[in-house]
Amino acid sequence: MAPPVHEAGPVAGNIWLQRLEPFPGRFDYALRLALICALTALVVEIYQTPSPALTIYLVFFLNKPDRMGSVIANLALIVVISIVIVLLIPLVMAVIDQPPLRVASMTILSFALLFLASASKLKPIGATVALIAAYTLDLLGSVQMGELATRGLLYAWLFIAIPAGVSLCVNLLMAPAPRALVEAEIARRLRISARLLVREDAITRREVDASLGAGNDDLLKLLKMAQLEKSLSRPHVDALTQASRTSFEILVLVDIMSAQRLKFPVVLANSLFDTLEEMASCLDRGTAPSGVVCPGQDVAHNLPSGPAETFKAIQNAIDTFTQTKTLSVLPGEDGMQGAAATKTGFFLPDAFTNPDHIRHALKTTAAAMICYLLIQLLDWPGIHTSLITCYIVSLGTTAETVEKLGLRIVGCLIGAFAGVAAMVFLIPGVTSIGGLMIIVFLGALPAAWIAVGSPRIAYAGYQIVFAFLLCVVQGSSPDFDLTVARDRVIGILVGNVVTYLIFANVWPVSVAGRIDRVAAKMLRELAGMLDRAGAAARLTLVAQARATLSTLARDMDLVAYEPMRIRPSEAWIDARRRGLTDLASLYHATVMLGAVETRGVDVLAQDLNALADELMSVDDSREAQITSTGLINGADAGSYFLDAAKKLIGCVGNDFRPHYPGHGPTQVRHARV
Repeated sequence: MAPPVHEAGPVAGNIWLQRLEPFPGRFDYALRLALICALTALVVEIYQTPSPALTIYLVFFLNKPDRMGSVIANLALIVVISIVIVLLIPLVMAVIDQPPLRVASMTILSFALLFLASASKLKPIGATVALIAAYTLDLLGSVQMGELATRGLLYAWLFIAIPAGVSLCVNLLMAPAPRALVEAEIARRLRISARLLVREDAITRREVDASLGAGNDDLLKLLKMAQLEKSLSRPHVDALTQASRTSFEILVLVDIMSAQRLKFPVVLANSLFDTLEEMASCLDRGTAPSGVVCPGQDVAHNLPSGPAETFKAIQNAIDTFTQTKTLSVLPGEDGMQGAAATKTGFFLPDAFTNPDHIRHALKTTAAAMICYLLIQLLDWPGIHTSLITCYIVSLGTTAETVEKLGLRIVGCLIGAFAGVAAMVFLIPGVTSIGGLMIIVFLGALPAAWIAVGSPRIAYAGYQIVFAFLLCVVQGSSPDFDLTVARDRVIGILVGNVVTYLIFANVWPVSVAGRIDRVAAKMLRELAGMLDRAGAAARLTLVAQARATLSTLARDMDLVAYEPMRIRPSEAWIDARRRGLTDLASLYHATVMLGAVETRGVDVLAQDLNALADELMSVDDSREAQITSTGLINGADAGSYFLDAAKKLIGCVGNDFRPHYPGHGPTQVRHARV
């Protein structure tokens, strides 16, 4: 039975501690990563391959939450690195005895691979491949014989093949199937929707925000993985695709109810709670809910206009929860259906027109080469980790670089402290490879817990395990040379600082442009949505927009990390925050939009398109007082959104019947307010 209805309480608690809280699947994923790290340590110690710590560290880049995604990532990287190694053989033979040519080849190869990492579908593994190629050429610089160089290239292949092979075996045995993750997430959405209907507390609010911010694309990609591994039939895939979409729509509708301070009667809320819980239980058992009837029909006809419109949408979502006949591909939808509808090439659409791809490759390569030359000039090979760090920590925007710099430094210090403590108190007593495996496992587990959590703290987890492994796994046998640990940690810090200085001062990229571009795109989508007659189509697009708005909110938080010389003014920041809040209100209002005169919708759509055009025409170098082409003179984006949102919300139900005299939304007159 549903719990009693309570008033919503405030969201409280420390945000950093909240990001460390457990969620379904977090411990299993972290445990799997730690186990793979320990087994990789066993293999590298048996085969005595060079750079064992870095080999183990690659485990964190080779695994996904699901079985099929991990298998594909492992196989893809093995294939790509095999091709790269074959192409490197003649290059190595040509430059091995000529240091200037070797450095030049490192630079060119690094730039080319990093460009592909930024501008192509190689993005998930491009930086890792660039790191391996450059590091291999660096290591072979001390080799003067062709036979040894060839053996070194084979070791470079093992550098990837060992962690990928171990990951492949463990994932096939232990990783959850994509289907299980999809069903569990859909059930979780239904349960938190049910809880939000009857009460709003801090935990439920955080879970709702996290689910909405994650969007629906990840579930659609998991379903594509399930189809690839042949664990689901096509009808079952279609049914779960429909369920993933409708469950997200139910969550959006309940969130809109909460945002608008609307409430269902207690009897109706409790009945919906029981229905959603029953549907979630079916998914827990691996069966699709069927024959579910939305309760409360006798109460719904007495609801006010706002809750009535929302109830109708929830009713439709429950009735069509797994009905594949309602499945349709909507424009702009990512995932399995969207990918099938729109075929794209290897390169991104703006690969050769957007200068940011070339600049990113140049900046990362420059940082890496500066560290490489610093190592050579100081004759300090112990800080070779600075070269590796540049490839690991490079990011697209200045704000992200600055934000993550603090996480990396903190993570490096924590990992180094844990590694040195293990060297002093544990390593001297290790007499077998089993003892080293246990140490690696215990060090990797908490780092993996952080790394698989919120993206806002994941970088700290990656840096913790990197520093820890560099300390405790120093060579072909357990060692406790503190000088090696000191040099490697210094190298990490040097690489972080050099990368920051390059990315903050050379072609700095602000997130402001990205915010305006995405906001303009959403305005155009909203304008197009108003022309859609079907409420279901509007709701689906609103659900997609909710995840985009969460991403934009995170980008707004990043603006504070930008240096003053590229950071927008406080007026710009305040206007965009208001604008995004009111843009969310506009999307919410379209869900509850009742009968509206066609002409009024057309005028509003024109205004939204005009605002999008003006938003994109603003020069980044000046402040924007965004207006709606004369319709609202002197208004910025925030006040315009607010004005339009209030008028759209005013269109809900029969009590608010709009009349448009022909001059845009500023002159809307209501019959009764």
